[in-house]
Amino acid sequence: MSAFFPAPSGRPGACAGPACRQRRSMARMRIVDRIAIIGLSLSLALVGCTPNEAQQHDATMPTTNASTASGRVTSAPLETAIAAQTLPVYWLGHSNDDVFLYREFFPAQPTDDPLVTALRTMMGSQPHDPDYFSLWNSPSRLGASISAKNIITIDISADAFAKKADQGLAERSISQLIYTATAAAAMAGLVDTDSSIQVSVLVDGHTGYKAFGQVLLDRPLTRKATFLAPVWIIDPADGATHKSLPLKVSGQGVSPTGALLWSLDRFSDGKVGEQYLNGTVSIPAGAKELGEFSFNIAPPPGSYQLSVYIADPSLPGQKVGIDSKRVSIVEPSPK
Repeated sequence: MSAFFPAPSGRPGACAGPACRQRRSMARMRIVDRIAIIGLSLSLALVGCTPNEAQQHDATMPTTNASTASGRVTSAPLETAIAAQTLPVYWLGHSNDDVFLYREFFPAQPTDDPLVTALRTMMGSQPHDPDYFSLWNSPSRLGASISAKNIITIDISADAFAKKADQGLAERSISQLIYTATAAAAMAGLVDTDSSIQVSVLVDGHTGYKAFGQVLLDRPLTRKATFLAPVWIIDPADGATHKSLPLKVSGQGVSPTGALLWSLDRFSDGKVGEQYLNGTVSIPAGAKELGEFSFNIAPPPGSYQLSVYIADPSLPGQKVGIDSKRVSIVEPSPK
């Protein structure tokens, strides 16, 4: 990806040549970041300025904010490198009375810079699942680089933070950035996943910016496990239509018992109806360990809401950490 550099400023003695401007940009990066940049050259991408359309109530945390799912996730393992051109993007999503991070995948081109493209997608696109949201604006300038010390440096323009938020959503939005950047770098094989990965966020080339008016960006950051969703359905995607059975359900979760509950409810006229199926699925990783789960179901044609949630013996009757997807089963076309 070619580098983007600002137009000459017009000031007396301003650096006008492309080579001169490039030297000044790289010199500033070295002074501010004080790390040896290798691996990726500075990649500055010009993108549009249309903001993500987060709803007004999503500028603040839920007022009760007493979710029993908070803090269940104690570690946030990195994604593994894959050969396919796939971009991991994290979003915010509501569950009970809290907000967590959920991941989706987007297609990529072989020529894309995976790190910058994943961040641009996070800031300028909409999630596939309408229950997810983001407070980021698509920035006018965005760049990323990786150092020999496994530090990802992101340099972003201040217009990415045009929307204001309370402390809770601001912290989660910065974690959304950290998770997306580290996931994209790990999946592309650009970082050493056996070592700690830090993310340094510069705004217009400087440290110390207060993101969303709340979070001071004055030091390198790492993944915060407690913001990761305690349960999420990875497949099927929300709104998916399936013609073949069984319907394969897979996802990730954590539970005090090592098991999750699931239910399949009929869905009609925009409303959840009677329950059709329910069951239990184990997490092979064991109790209190974040791990993958999967199970198959074979319902008749129709529209359904699939939900997976935590089975907590201390909270009978509560659907803790619930994640839901709407799915349709249709008759296969006659051959």
